[in-house]
Amino acid sequence: MASLSLTQIRTGNSASGFSLNCRGKVQARPCRVGFRVFASENGNNKASSEPDLSVTVNGLKMANPFVIGSGPPGTNYTVMKKAFDEGWGAVIAKTVSLDAAKVINVTPRYARLRAGANGSALGQIIGWENIELISDRPLETMLKEFKQLKEEYPDRILIASIMEEYNKVAWEELIDRVEQTGVDAIEVNFSCPHGMPERKMGAAVGQDCALLEEICGWINSKATVPVWAKMTPNITDISQPARVALQSGCEGVAAINTIMSVMGINLNTLRPEPCVEGYSTPGGYSAKAVHPIALGKVMSIAKMMKSEFDMDKYSLSGIGGVETGGDAAEFILLGANTVQVCTGVMMHGYGLVKKLCDELKDFMRKHNFTSIEDFRGASLQYFTTHTDLVQRQQEAIRQRKAIKKGLQSDKDWTGDGFVKESESMVSN
Repeated sequence: MASLSLTQIRTGNSASGFSLNCRGKVQARPCRVGFRVFASENGNNKASSEPDLSVTVNGLKMANPFVIGSGPPGTNYTVMKKAFDEGWGAVIAKTVSLDAAKVINVTPRYARLRAGANGSALGQIIGWENIELISDRPLETMLKEFKQLKEEYPDRILIASIMEEYNKVAWEELIDRVEQTGVDAIEVNFSCPHGMPERKMGAAVGQDCALLEEICGWINSKATVPVWAKMTPNITDISQPARVALQSGCEGVAAINTIMSVMGINLNTLRPEPCVEGYSTPGGYSAKAVHPIALGKVMSIAKMMKSEFDMDKYSLSGIGGVETGGDAAEFILLGANTVQVCTGVMMHGYGLVKKLCDELKDFMRKHNFTSIEDFRGASLQYFTTHTDLVQRQQEAIRQRKAIKKGLQSDKDWTGDGFVKESESMVSN
């Protein structure tokens, strides 16, 4: 099977508008970026080809699908430069807004869950909670650093993460100012689970589809670079806001942001963690423990996108508990174009990307994949309803019984135990 490559087609900077045809795919008006898909010339020589991790997403060419997720690893010029030097495919900076003065962080603002006894300082970190807000650095400082990074790394992908209050003029000003620095795309933070919901910021928008549609309309009427909407997992059906974001003009969605949580209670002091002057507040949960939840949310979005949108024109960025190449492969198998890592970098350092690339290549060699597109979305077809699972298993039992009946004289046949187990599962 030929491997696939993507060629960018720019169609102008007019605002994107979308109408949903319930009987088919979403029909798009002219948008910021589109794609044609071609079979590569070396696609027929898959077995002898070295795995190629490069991807082209919404016209953005990346050396690999690994992206620094918005947060502390993208706080300033120094750390973002380090990320580029280490080889990350793209960097998403920490979220900015027009007025950094309203952002006041506290200390401590992190708490960790370790495997083993609660409170043990020795166990492996499997969960991480933060109550950190968006960037508290002056916007002018962040913009200056964006510009400097693009001047020094013109061929690398830098994405600005933005958040603003419920104010069309403010959103338009913020978009204009970040685009002037030369950033390649914008990720809109509709998903931060803590801080300033009273100002209709973060998850307060991502949990309200009507509000989300309105603000996405403002953003996509102004933006001239690709826009990704970052989704909150703190909602019953994450595919609903993802659909609204895409219908309202966004080229892609990213999922998931952190999960609202209370990390724990100190059983000696009876105070919650992280403890600030004896008090705390619910925060965002991340790291390895959220990975299965993130996979479920991404699967839900991907199935919706596959059924309603042209997957060659829209993108999906998977986020949640990625620490190995295998973790990343799971997101890609569910349809993700890119994989973001934030907490993993905080725990293992920027050099983690080398391990991720090596392990993802090992996975690809094992299955004779030469490109990301060779296996992107390959596992999505295996998700179905519980009713269908029951029917499939009952049919498998009938077939195995038929085989057993025909092979009763064969003492070496070992399927009897499995048939009995299957029959027991169905009867129960």
